[in-house]
Amino acid sequence: MSVRNAILGLLAQQPRHGYELRAAFEALVGGDAVWDVKPAQIYTTLARLQEAGLIEQDSIEQDGGPEKIIYSLTPDGSRELSEWFSAGIAADHQRDEFFVKLMVSLYNDQADPYQVIRAQRKRLYQDLHDLTRRRNGIDARRELAQIFLLDKSIMHLEADLRWLDLLEARLDDIRRQPLPQPPVRRRGRPKKT
Repeated sequence: MSVRNAILGLLAQQPRHGYELRAAFEALVGGDAVWDVKPAQIYTTLARLQEAGLIEQDSIEQDGGPEKIIYSLTPDGSRELSEWFSAGIAADHQRDEFFVKLMVSLYNDQADPYQVIRAQRKRLYQDLHDLTRRRNGIDARRELAQIFLLDKSIMHLEADLRWLDLLEARLDDIRRQPLPQPPVRRRGRPKKT
């Protein structure tokens, strides 16, 4: 989920100023421990959305303090939000830092790939414990959506742990294969035909 589209969705609910958008976003995702969005990111995104004609300044509010610019959704912003709602989100499970670390460790004398797997397994179990504790502390009558988000994260961790077991069982087979190499490119100018 992009912060950009979340802001459009929050503005579709009601016009808001930047601080309200940040607070609403953090409440939506379960707090800044889950997804910390900085005020600068909110205001930069608002400026880009306004430049793109997706939002506009609705009014300026001043309650004895500094001015607060209130933003609202434009018809183009509403169309953009509808397109986002109707499209699926691509999962990016192939860009995995641990996989890169493991592959480098397979062909490197400075690391034991089995130890790399054990360290990752330890980390995943700790993450699983932390998420399960958080999930069990949530009131299902008030925050059921957060429970489902944590359930998803827990299930991903469980799948990653099973994958580590499979990987560890076949690690020697992987080590016997050659290190992937980039294709060889010919140097110099191409021949004239």
